[in-house]
Amino acid sequence: MEAWMDRVDRILAQWNRERPDLDVSAMGLLGRLSRVSTHIAREIEKSFSERGLNASSFDVLATLRRSGPPYRLSPNELLDTTMVSSGTMTNRIDQLEKAGLVERIANPEDRRSVIIALTKEGLRRVDEAATAHVANQHRVVSKLSPEERLVLNALLRKYLAAFE
Repeated sequence: MEAWMDRVDRILAQWNRERPDLDVSAMGLLGRLSRVSTHIAREIEKSFSERGLNASSFDVLATLRRSGPPYRLSPNELLDTTMVSSGTMTNRIDQLEKAGLVERIANPEDRRSVIIALTKEGLRRVDEAATAHVANQHRVVSKLSPEERLVLNALLRKYLAAFE
């Protein structure tokens, strides 16, 4: 065992002491995945917050940005890519519209519906946030060597595919 122990190692040692009959190896792996995810989420939220956004608002703005010019999608198209409820999406759009980052425009194909479009300020803000977000992601993964990143990415891809 390595000389350096993390918090998960201490928890596993306690379980091994108290319940040596349990195989807690999966607990270690999943505990570490959970803790890493929490740390990464904090780093991401910090970067977004510095730009007046959060992960949810960035998700909508980035989805519109990735759609390409003219950066417009129907609410249903946004729902399909973000995997949230329609009520949650409506709330996100409302907040982004109040902030002047998106606008609702009449759907030229169906006047009963709307299209959600990035405003000029929304485009500027999401481009700024995306640039900072990518730099932040590189900083966060820099704790691993390029080879370690490749191996971890391959393992996580395989593991994720089992769920999706």
